Amino acid sequence: MESKVAAVTMKNITKTFGSVVANEKVNLEINKGEILALLGENGSGKTTLMNMLSGIYFPDEGQIFINGKEEVIASPKDAYELGIGMVHQHFKLVDVFTAAENITLGQKGKLNIKAATAKIKEICDKYGFDVDPNKKIYDMSVSEKQTVEIVKVLYRGANILILDEPTAVLTPQETEKLFHVMRNMKEDGKAIVIITHKMHEVEAISDRVAVLRKGQYIGDMMTKETNAAEMTNMMVGRTVSLNIKRNKPVDPKPRIKVENLTVKSEDGIVKLDNVSFTANSGEILGIAGISGCGQKELLEAIAGLQKAESGSVTFISDEKTTELLGMDPRKIAEMGVTLSFVPEDRLGMGLVGNMDITNNMLLRSFRKGKSFFADRKAPKELAENIVENLEVVTPGITTPVRRLSGGNVQKVLVGREISSAPTVLLTAYAVRGLDINSAYTIYDLINEQKEKGVAVIFVGEDLDVLLELSDRILVLCGGKVSGIVDGPTADKNQVGLMMTQIGGQNNG
Repeated sequence: MESKVAAVTMKNITKTFGSVVANEKVNLEINKGEILALLGENGSGKTTLMNMLSGIYFPDEGQIFINGKEEVIASPKDAYELGIGMVHQHFKLVDVFTAAENITLGQKGKLNIKAATAKIKEICDKYGFDVDPNKKIYDMSVSEKQTVEIVKVLYRGANILILDEPTAVLTPQETEKLFHVMRNMKEDGKAIVIITHKMHEVEAISDRVAVLRKGQYIGDMMTKETNAAEMTNMMVGRTVSLNIKRNKPVDPKPRIKVENLTVKSEDGIVKLDNVSFTANSGEILGIAGISGCGQKELLEAIAGLQKAESGSVTFISDEKTTELLGMDPRKIAEMGVTLSFVPEDRLGMGLVGNMDITNNMLLRSFRKGKSFFADRKAPKELAENIVENLEVVTPGITTPVRRLSGGNVQKVLVGREISSAPTVLLTAYAVRGLDINSAYTIYDLINEQKEKGVAVIFVGEDLDVLLELSDRILVLCGGKVSGIVDGPTADKNQVGLMMTQIGGQNNG
C-alpha cells in the first residue's frame, strides 16, 4: 500500500474562548489524495479547529505545517494563498450575482468574464460538477448553490478542501452526486476534510476518520476497519444507539385535518399548493422535502403563524371539531388546542436570547393565558429537568440563552415544547446541528410523545431518520404533495425521487 503524503500537519493546537477550551493540544494530519471525516459531538471543537486552518481564528498555541513547511495562517486570505478553501454550512453568496460573478468575486485585476467562464467550465468538466455560469444565485436550488461554493474555492486554487456539513439539506441523489465529485477530487490528489453527523455517509465516502471529544484529539482509524457503533463510542465515550420502538399507532384518531391548503409568501409566490392530509393521534407523520418546498409554511399555517390563501385546517378533539385558520396562536391555545411548535429559527421565533432558561420556560405558561406573575417554581423545576435530562451545557439556569451554543439552545427549546403535554406536536428540524447523542435523546422524546397518543408532525432533513422514526411520510415537492408513503416499508431512493417529483406513489 502506498504511503500517504501529509498536506496538513497540525501540532499541539490550542484555542480558548475566555474560560472555555475549544481545542487542547490537538495533533492532526490531513493527507493528499484522501477524504478525512472529522467527527465529534457539538462543542467538541471540530469547526473551531478547521476555522484555524482556514484563517478565521488564530491558535493560541501550536504549529501548522502545509506540505511540510511551517506557516502562519492569520486570515482567510493567507489560507487561500496556501491552497486551503472551506465551504461553510451557510453559504456566502451574493443572490443577485450569477454563478460566474460569485466564483470570481474578490479576484485581483480586471475581470475577463469570457476567460473566467472558460476556466469554470474546465473545472466542472474535470470533476463532474454541473453549473451554469450565467445562472443567478436566486434561481438556484440548494445543491446548485453548494456546487458554486465548491467551484469557487477550486477556482482560487484550493488543494485542501474543508466541507462543513455538506449534505445537511441535500436529497440522497444530490448527496451521491456530491460524493462522486469528491471522489474525483481525491483521485486528483486533493486533501478533503468532511465534517458530518451522518454515520452512513462517513462509511460511504471517507478513507479515514479522526475523532475529537471535548476539544481533545481522541484518535483516528481507517474507515474500512471500523463501524458506526465504534465511531460513535469514540465520540461520546460510551455506546449510543437509536432504538426506536416502532409500535403501530394504537387506536389512531384524526387530530389535524388539512384540506386544499394554499399559502403564498409576502411577495405572492405560492409556497403551498392545494395540500391535503390527515395527522392521527399516536402517530408520527414525517414531512420529507428538499429545503424551501413548503415544510416551514405548512407548520406555521397550522400553528396560526402564517396566513393561508384558501383551504381548511381543522383540529379534531374527542369533543368537537375546530377550524384553526384565521385564529392567532394565543386564541388557538385558549380554545384548548395545544400546538407545540419547534421552529427552524431557534432564537428568532422560539426563545428570547437575553432571557435566562427559567424565564424562557415561563413564556410557555404565559402563552397559555396564565398570569405573568405566575408561580416561578414550576418553570424553575422544568428548567432544571431539561438541563439535567438533555445534558444542556450551561453555567446554570440563570444564564442568558444567547450565551449557549446552538445545539444547547435547541435542547432548551425542544425540551420546553415537548414538556407542555401537547395534543399535537409540530416539530421542524428539531435536531438540526445536534450531535448524534443529543439527536437520539430528542428522537426518544418525540417517540415518547407518540406513545402517549400525541399526533406528531415531524419535519426532518435526515431521510434515514425520517424512515426510521415515522409511521407515514408525506412528501412535498415545490409546495405540492407528491405522495404519502408507509414509513416502515418506504424505499429511501423512491422518497428521494418523489422529493424532486420524479415518480411517486400514494398509499394514503
